[in-house]
Amino acid sequence: MNYQVKAEESRPAYLQLYEQLREDIAAGVYAYGERLPSKRLIAAEAGVSLITVEHMYELLLEEGYAEARERSGFFACYREEDLYARHAVQCAAAPAMAVQPAYVNTGRDFPFPMYAKTVRRVLSEYGERLFIKEGNAGSEQLRQALVAYLARSRGIRVRPGQVVVGAGSEYLYSLIVQLFSREKYIAIEDPSYEMIAKVYEANGLQCEPLRMGEEGILSEALAGARARLLHVTPYDSYPSGITAAAGKRAEYVRWAAEREGYIIEDDFDSEFSFSARAKDTVFGMAQEGRVIYLNTFSHTIAPSVRIGYMILPAELLEAFTQRLGFYSCTVPLLEQYVLAELLNSGDFERHINRVRRRLRRGDGKQVAAASEKTHRG
Repeated sequence: MNYQVKAEESRPAYLQLYEQLREDIAAGVYAYGERLPSKRLIAAEAGVSLITVEHMYELLLEEGYAEARERSGFFACYREEDLYARHAVQCAAAPAMAVQPAYVNTGRDFPFPMYAKTVRRVLSEYGERLFIKEGNAGSEQLRQALVAYLARSRGIRVRPGQVVVGAGSEYLYSLIVQLFSREKYIAIEDPSYEMIAKVYEANGLQCEPLRMGEEGILSEALAGARARLLHVTPYDSYPSGITAAAGKRAEYVRWAAEREGYIIEDDFDSEFSFSARAKDTVFGMAQEGRVIYLNTFSHTIAPSVRIGYMILPAELLEAFTQRLGFYSCTVPLLEQYVLAELLNSGDFERHINRVRRRLRRGDGKQVAAASEKTHRG
C-alpha cells in the first residue's frame, strides 16, 4: 500500500486517493471480495483526515468498486465485465429524452444535489464573466471539455474547432439542412424516431424511409436510395431497438464514399450500452470523413437539459463557417460552463458508471421502464 496526496495538485485529496485505490482495484491488486485498507490506515499513510478518506470510500461505493459490510469494513466488488468501456483514459457519451408533464426521475437522471453544487461553483468562480458573449459555435471551455470526453469515451479524436454546440438535436438537424441546402432528399431508418422526419421535412428536405433488418438498414434499400444524405442511429435505434453490426456500419461508410454523400450519425443512448466495450462509431470508421457525429445530454443528465453538439469532419468546416457561422450559440453560457465542469471533474462519467452498473446487475428493469424513449432531445 502506497497512497499519497500531492499538495501541488489542484484536485482535492479525496479524489487523488480515490483514483489511486480505484486503479488498484481495477488492476486486481485487490481481488473481488478482498478486504480493502481501513480508513485509519489510509489516513495515517497519506497524512489526511478520516473525513477525507470517508469521502474517497463514498465515491468507490457509489461507482460499485467497493461495498461496505457492517463492522467488517470495505471490500472490493469490482469485476471487469461491469466496467464501463474506456478507450484512452476513462469512460463514455450521449443524447436525449422526454419532457413529461410532471417530472419523474427515471433512475438514470443526474443527481440533483451534485448538479446544484456544480452550478454554485461555476457562479462563484466565474461571476460576471458569465455575462460576456463567447463563440458562436459554443464556448471554448465546453468545446475543449467535449473533445477530451469523446477521446476518453468513444475513441473520437478531433479539434475543438470541429465542435458545434446547440440547444438540442432538433436545432442541430436544422443546421445540417442549411449546410446541405442543395440536397433534396435525406434517407432515414424505417422505423425511426418520428421527430427526425418532422424536422427535416419542415426544413424542406424529402425523407426516404429505408427498411431496417436485424443488423441495420437493408443493403437493397441503401442501394436503391436517391439521397446522398443518410441519418442513422447505429446504437439502439428507436423504436426498433436495433444496433447496427460492425459490417453494416462499414457499409454505411462505403455508401457515403461512393455517392460523395454524408452520414449524420445520431449517437443517442450509447452511454447506456450493456456491452463490455463501446462499439466503434461510424465517425471513427470513416477515414475520408463524410460523417457528422451528433449527440445530446437530455437523456444522460435530465430531459430539461437542452444541450446538444455535433462534430463536423474537417472538410466541412470552411463551408459551415461561411454559410452558418453567423448564428449565435443557442445555449446560455452558464449552462455551457456547468456542463464543462461536470465533464472535466469526472462527475458526469461517474454518474454514467453508476447507472450502467445498476442496469447490468439487473435491478435496472424499473429504470429502463421508467425512461421509455417517447421523446428525445
